Amino acid sequence: MYEHFFQCPYCWEEISVLLDPSISHQTYIEDCEVCCRPIEFHVSFENSELVGFEARDIEQ
Repeated sequence: MYEHFFQCPYCWEEISVLLDPSISHQTYIEDCEVCCRPIEFHVSFENSELVGFEARDIEQ
């Protein structure tokens, strides 16, 4: 597993997520551990290296 730190798009707190480098392209939703609002993640790995990471708010 790969730990990646980023800023929540809602509360701006620095939090981390665990990413699985064995899956080359991932899209999923997970709640912020601070403010509990849903974040949409887009993650890309190449040769087990993180090459793309985007965490965005889900406008409702």
